[in-house]
Amino acid sequence: MGLFNRDRCEGKNPEQLAGMRTAGLLVGRTLEVVAAAVHPGMTTLDLDTLAETHIRDHGGIPNFQLVPGYRHTLCTSVNDEIVHGMPGSRVLREGDVLSIDCGAQVGLWNGDAAISVVVGGREAGSAQDLALIDDTETSLWAGIAALRVGQSLYAVGAAVEDSITASGEERGWEYGIVEDYVGHGIGTSMHMDPNVPNYRVSGKGPKVVEGTTICVEPMVTLGEQDNHVLDDQWTVATNDRSRAAHWEHSIAATSAGLCVLTAIDGGAQRLAAMGAPFAAIDPA
Repeated sequence: MGLFNRDRCEGKNPEQLAGMRTAGLLVGRTLEVVAAAVHPGMTTLDLDTLAETHIRDHGGIPNFQLVPGYRHTLCTSVNDEIVHGMPGSRVLREGDVLSIDCGAQVGLWNGDAAISVVVGGREAGSAQDLALIDDTETSLWAGIAALRVGQSLYAVGAAVEDSITASGEERGWEYGIVEDYVGHGIGTSMHMDPNVPNYRVSGKGPKVVEGTTICVEPMVTLGEQDNHVLDDQWTVATNDRSRAAHWEHSIAATSAGLCVLTAIDGGAQRLAAMGAPFAAIDPA
């Protein structure tokens, strides 16, 4: 996904942000339900069915199904699959690294978020896989905490890259940061301008305005970041078969602070730990 002609942040008023919080909470709660259900022996399609039922039962529409050519509620990416994994008959095994990407539309507004887990629980994961998952999540929050009204949007990607680089150096290896797929604006559509890179970009970049809503979503690999699309024309996998993790949140930036729209607590706890300003947004 290129970065050209993606140079404008769009602000939202308090009423619109409340609608965004409603959609974001539904996504966050759906991911809680799905994550709790993950176990060895189930298929990725089982998870997709569970997610669709939860979203529709709570007044939402699975917005991934609004993307032309895609019929599922989730993207389920396993092990060396980075993103856009298509649910199906694949049986999950203990120790698999599973990234779950979920989106919902409620009324006019959209939410989008992703988590990565080990099938069978953390006790089933290797030390390296757990580090990958944890360090990718840490980089997500570093990027979120760098978002500020009046500042360059590109501060987000710089913070993500710095976090991943530091984590890798501390552990004695080098992570790959996927550059072909990036974060994005979100609002009345799931994918909107501007693009939000997960790495340092030269230039001033778009200026964050009052009520900006974006998705930050680092995708990180244990090897090289080079990738290809599988025969299903959706799933993106690493060329070297190294494992990957993917984390994402939808965030609103206001002059009062940040609200992580897809986090159940709005991101209050993690933002406080990082010294970043939090501003609650009540759902509509």
